[in-house]
Amino acid sequence: MYERSSVAELADSLRSELNRYSVGGKLPSSRALIERYRVSPVTVSRALAQLAAEGLVVTRPGAGAFRAAPRAALPAAGDTSWQEVALSAEGAGDVVPRSVDASGVLACLAAPPPSVIALNSGYLHASIQPERAMAAALARAGRRPGAWDRPPMEGLPELRDWFAREIGGAVGAADVLVTAGGQSALTTALRALAPPGAPILVESPTYPGLLAIARSSGCRPVPVPVDAEGVRPELLAAAFEATGARVFVCQPLFQNPTGAVLAPARRAEVLRIARAAGAFVVEDDYARALGHDDSGPLPATLAAEDQDGVVVHVRSLTKATSPSLRVGALAARGPVVDRLRAVQVVDSFFVPRPLQEAALELVGAPAWPRHLRTVAAELRHRRDVLAGALRRELPGLTVAHLPSGGYQLWARMAGGGDDASFAATALRAGVAVAPGRPYFCAEPPAPYVRLGFAGVSGPGDLVEAVQRMRAGLREEASAPDA
Repeated sequence: MYERSSVAELADSLRSELNRYSVGGKLPSSRALIERYRVSPVTVSRALAQLAAEGLVVTRPGAGAFRAAPRAALPAAGDTSWQEVALSAEGAGDVVPRSVDASGVLACLAAPPPSVIALNSGYLHASIQPERAMAAALARAGRRPGAWDRPPMEGLPELRDWFAREIGGAVGAADVLVTAGGQSALTTALRALAPPGAPILVESPTYPGLLAIARSSGCRPVPVPVDAEGVRPELLAAAFEATGARVFVCQPLFQNPTGAVLAPARRAEVLRIARAAGAFVVEDDYARALGHDDSGPLPATLAAEDQDGVVVHVRSLTKATSPSLRVGALAARGPVVDRLRAVQVVDSFFVPRPLQEAALELVGAPAWPRHLRTVAAELRHRRDVLAGALRRELPGLTVAHLPSGGYQLWARMAGGGDDASFAATALRAGVAVAPGRPYFCAEPPAPYVRLGFAGVSGPGDLVEAVQRMRAGLREEASAPDA
C-alpha cells in the first residue's frame, strides 16, 4: 500500500527536475523511477497522475510520460464584488437566512499535511479499509451485463433488498431508495419533510453536517439535550409542544459525537412522542457497521420497531468502507416515500450504476463479514489506547462515556477553557482535532473537543498525538506572554 507522503515527495522531486527536459521530451520510464527512488509502482503511477492533473506532463499508455507544453497565461480576473450584494439580497425575505456555513463539516473533512496526525477524521484510515475487496468488487461490477446502463431511479432492486433486510422489521425493498451516501440521504429527507422556516428538532450535541443541511435549507434547528442514554424523552416532548416541529433527527446508535446508545426504555417513548405530535423521526443509523467487538448484540433499528410510518431511516456503506464508496439508503413507509423519491430525482437523478453494482459485489463477498470483524476489533483497540493515553497524559480532558461503537471520543475540557484555542494549540503541535462548538446549534453547556481514532495509521499514532498535545499545551503555558 502506498503512502500519501511518498506520492507527494516523488511528485515534488519530478516537478523540480522538469526543466531538464524539453517540451515533449520523455521522462524516465516507470521502472527507472521505481529503481531510482525505491518506491512502489503504485506510488510512481499516482505521482505521474498528479503531475498530469497539474498540466505538467502528458502520459501516453504504452509510451510513457512526456513534458507538457506550458499553459497559456490566464486572462485577467474580472470584478466579482457585485456578488456580495446579490448573495445578501437573496435571503432578505427568508424567515431563516439560507446561508451555508460548512465550517463544522470542513473541520472533519479537511485533510491535514502528512506531518499532522488526523484526529479530526470521520473515516477509516486506508490501512483498515477493505481496499482489496473493494477493488475486486469494482472489477467484477464493471463486467456485469448492463453495468454501464442507466439504473432504476430508486436503485438496483437487489441492493434495495439488501438494505431492507439490514434495516429489518416490515421494511421491504419497495420502501428503500438508494442514495449517494448518508449526507445526501439526510439532505433529501430534510428537504422533503420540512419547508423553509420550519423548526427541526435535533439532538444536542449533534453532527455538524446535519446542522449545515438544516440551515442551508432555511430551517431552524432546535436542540434537545442528550445524556448517556440518548435523547431525553421529556425534553423531546416539551420541544415538540413548544415549537410545533414535525421532524426530529436522531442517531440512536453510537450517537455522534457522544457515542451514546438510546436506552431500551426510551426507544418506544421516542416513537410514541413523535406519533402524538404528528411528526417524523429521521433515524441516522450511520454507525451500525462500526460496533466494537465488546459491544454485544446491537439493538434493532427504530425503523424495525415502527408500525405507523413514523421513522425515515438513513443508512450508508461509506463509514465502514471508504469515503469514496458513497452508497447509502433512505427507507420509509407510506405516502412520504413518493415525496422522498421526487426530491432525490430532482437533486441527483440516480446513483451511478457501476457504484451500486460494486456495492452489491462487496456486501455479497466472503470478505465483507471478515472486514467487519476486523474493524470491530481494531476500533475497540484504538478506543482503549486513546482513552488510556488521555488518562495518563491529559487528565484535563475528561471522557465521561466510553462508547462501544463508532470512531470518536467526546472529551470535556476541565476548568473551562476554549475549544477553538485548544484545537489551534493542538494543530501547532502537529495534531488535528475537532472543536466541540460546531456540534451545538445553541450555546454549548461546556467546552468539548472530539477526538477521532479511525483516521490514523495505527494505535501508535494515537499515543504520539496525545503526547504532542501535552507538549504543545505545556509550551504554551510556559510562554512569556501566556
